[in-house]
Amino acid sequence: MDRADDGFKWFGEGFDGFPRQFPEDCIQYALYILDAKLNEQHLESVMHTALKLADDLLSSYIWQRDRLALEICQKDALKFLAGNTNYGDSVQDEWLIVYLLRELSKLYPDLWIEAIDTDGQFLLIEAANALPRWLNPEIADHRVWIHGGKLLVIPLAQNSTSPGTKTSPISKPLTLQEAHEFIVNSPTKLIHSPLIEAEAFYRLINYPSRITESQHHALITIPRRLAYVLHLEPNLISPAVESFYIRDPIALRPLQSKSPNSGGRVLLFPPEDFVTVSVKFTKISFAQVKSQRFAPPIAWSGSLPVKAAEKEIGSAEVGMKVACGFEMLSADPQNKDKESVIKIRQLLMEIDNDNEKLPTNEEIAKWESIDDDESWLDINFEDFDDKLSGRSDARESKSERGFGDNAAQENLQKMVERFEAFLNDDKTGADGADTVDDMDVDSDDEDAEGDTDDEEDKDVSFDENEFAQVMREMMGMPPINENRFDHSENITKGKESSVNEESGASQEDENEQEALEQVMQRMEIELNESGILDLDPKPKETATRKLKSSSRKGTAGIAATQECSKEQSDDSDDEGEVDIDFNLAKNLLESFKSQAGTAGPSGNLLGMLGMQLPRDEDDGDG
Repeated sequence: MDRADDGFKWFGEGFDGFPRQFPEDCIQYALYILDAKLNEQHLESVMHTALKLADDLLSSYIWQRDRLALEICQKDALKFLAGNTNYGDSVQDEWLIVYLLRELSKLYPDLWIEAIDTDGQFLLIEAANALPRWLNPEIADHRVWIHGGKLLVIPLAQNSTSPGTKTSPISKPLTLQEAHEFIVNSPTKLIHSPLIEAEAFYRLINYPSRITESQHHALITIPRRLAYVLHLEPNLISPAVESFYIRDPIALRPLQSKSPNSGGRVLLFPPEDFVTVSVKFTKISFAQVKSQRFAPPIAWSGSLPVKAAEKEIGSAEVGMKVACGFEMLSADPQNKDKESVIKIRQLLMEIDNDNEKLPTNEEIAKWESIDDDESWLDINFEDFDDKLSGRSDARESKSERGFGDNAAQENLQKMVERFEAFLNDDKTGADGADTVDDMDVDSDDEDAEGDTDDEEDKDVSFDENEFAQVMREMMGMPPINENRFDHSENITKGKESSVNEESGASQEDENEQEALEQVMQRMEIELNESGILDLDPKPKETATRKLKSSSRKGTAGIAATQECSKEQSDDSDDEGEVDIDFNLAKNLLESFKSQAGTAGPSGNLLGMLGMQLPRDEDDGDG
């Protein structure tokens, strides 16, 4: 059996390594200049402009991991710029890269940019609500381009069998070479949809003003040596916090001894000579270091203030975590060649060699001192639930307090709006969401199975009204009409109408229908006799108890018996609806209880009706 040609070269065939998997939390971007007259110097000019643009806009920006980086690459005979940025847990950094690339495309009219991440064409994912049906993930590669500040899409190719004849478009993926050829030969046929562009670039609406919103300043108490390092290299805070956040017992070993004499490592930032300075974090980093519970290690035992204001204790705890993060980062042998560790050692070497002196208290007092509000860390779960339920407007008048930062609230509101639009989509039907494109279906299979499907559709009939009536009766709900729904009567009527409409029905079909009718009638009689269809037998039991109690009182029992009969007859008029509502409520509550506090159909249904039931507690003895 011949194996499929997947482009993989085995040993003896020029093996060049196993296929590389796209790393997580990364964005890759490629910049092309599709002009044969332009040389490598033009690419270098674009690269320098991109880096200068990033420096101008992000001179004091703290990246979560990597920053914008470009290098000249070559594939076959084509030279282009490419880069890869690991944004870690900060999705904000990914969209900042997109913003920089879009602004760069406005400066060079001959520049075409493509960007993907771990999920693939993430710009199309953002614009999924506005995409045409034919643009699915299977054919989306190399179709989306950023050019001149706009988002352009390559349409499907037309299948021309002859010069004057065109058939339906061909739904197939594009290669990079095919995409370049289409851009060069047919630039006017590119699709520019303002709706798709607005959805794809939705997160860039408030840029560049939003850039600073992802940063947080905090006053922390740290050793003077560390304050000096952070003052010169503020970006070192991110790798240190990450080392603290993903620590393991091995990483804590350098902090488990008080002095080097007891077998411990000499600390680069010993817990002494403390100063309080303002340090800039990303909001992600500050949340990571602030929210974690971390007991002081042995090396830091007794170094934190005990009797002090709450604010001072909080600053000292965050400073202790940051200092421990720097120790873990520097002590890990796997990090010895990283740029951040090299910078730390160079700065400390200058201090130890007396080439540089540590700043004095007077000098530190002149540094920028900012302490931002930390209320964005507090989540008001009532507002969070209101956002999910789409009821934020009602509560905004009562309280302006939200949850998280503005970006988190906007993203959540966008998610809720899209979900509501999906639920209110009139195009969906009983078969579920209609997401399958007609062009995805193989035309050969369509032709081969078309006749069979038509015949099957003719054989299958579905009476929606009759089905609704049957379901309402089974659930114990009142019928739509005033009269009680008679199953056998509807079946007979359906039979008569079908006979009138289809005069050519065979006698065998009529016999089968009559047999089915008889079976259902017998089933209904048996169910009535067994009492299963008796929705609420309680009124009868109540009357029986009243009769028994009244019989013990002699002549007074006759009057009680008559009164009981009168009450029973008076209540019989509205018992049907009351009993039905009682059973419906009982079934809903039992279903809600069976969810055991988790999500389920009953909870979702009641939530859509605006009803919030309390958490069901276990039944007690009392």
